[in-house]
Amino acid sequence: MLPRLPSLCLLALVAAAPFTVRAASVRSGAAEVVGVQATRTADLVLLGAGFDAGLRQGMVCRITRSAVVIGEVLLADLRSNCSAALILNLAPGQSIRAGDVAAIKVLKT
Repeated sequence: MLPRLPSLCLLALVAAAPFTVRAASVRSGAAEVVGVQATRTADLVLLGAGFDAGLRQGMVCRITRSAVVIGEVLLADLRSNCSAALILNLAPGQSIRAGDVAAIKVLKT
C-alpha cells in the first residue's frame, strides 16, 4: 500500500515540474503524459490535463501507448489544466513515459 503524500507536497511538485502543458488532441476524460517525477516515496506521473478535461481526484486511469496497456495510475492532485497521479501498477517490462495517454478506466457492466 502506498503511503499518503501530503497534498501540499503534491501541489508543490506539480507547480514546480519542469514541463509546459501542450495543447493535445486527446479526447475528454483523457490526458497526455508530460513527464514522470521521481520522489523519495513514489514516482508521480504528470499529466497535461485536469479538471477542465473531466478528470477528478481519486479516479483510476489506464496508461496506453499505441493501443498497448502500460499500466494504471490514481489521480492524486488536480488543477484546471494539469494533474499528478500515483502509479498503481505496470505491465511487466514497461515504464510510463512522456507521450503516453492516460484515459479514465471505465468498468463495463
